[in-house]
Amino acid sequence: MGRKPTITRDHLLDVAEGIVRAGGASALTIGALAQAAGISKGGVQYAFASKDALVRALIDRWTGQFDAMLEGASDADPLDFVRRYIAATRASQQAMDAKMAGLLVSYLEDPANRRETRDWYRGIFDRLGGNAAQAQAARVAFLAVEGLFLMRLNGIDETGDWTDFLDDIEAILDRLTG
Repeated sequence: MGRKPTITRDHLLDVAEGIVRAGGASALTIGALAQAAGISKGGVQYAFASKDALVRALIDRWTGQFDAMLEGASDADPLDFVRRYIAATRASQQAMDAKMAGLLVSYLEDPANRRETRDWYRGIFDRLGGNAAQAQAARVAFLAVEGLFLMRLNGIDETGDWTDFLDDIEAILDRLTG
């Protein structure tokens, strides 16, 4: 029987997030991760064949956590979905900073990753479809939240006003649909 590994993929992803938070996307290398985790580069590459695979695993982890926050939202009710989306954004944005966003931007440089992201957005717009006033309001709110996310990616929200802006989006949504 082999010995139980002391370093797991999840632990390596935790360490990788710490590296990105401390030094930004460019600080994340196989060597830096190995050193921070106290293992060899080969140990890291056993878990993640390349830096691209490591970055993809981080993005998959974040999107999986975000998608889990959306579970239970009604596909038939665009307002319910967009309200959950705002809540998930509020919760996840507290963990997202410009350095983590830089990693996301580098991820999107790959055409396959952009295609996957476009497909994800198409799925969202499918859920928000229809010509009803509530569906239109839900789409506008969704686009406003995504615009806020883009602003944060670009480091525009240094003062942390984004939570107030999320409050504004929810207030307008309530007025439009209430």
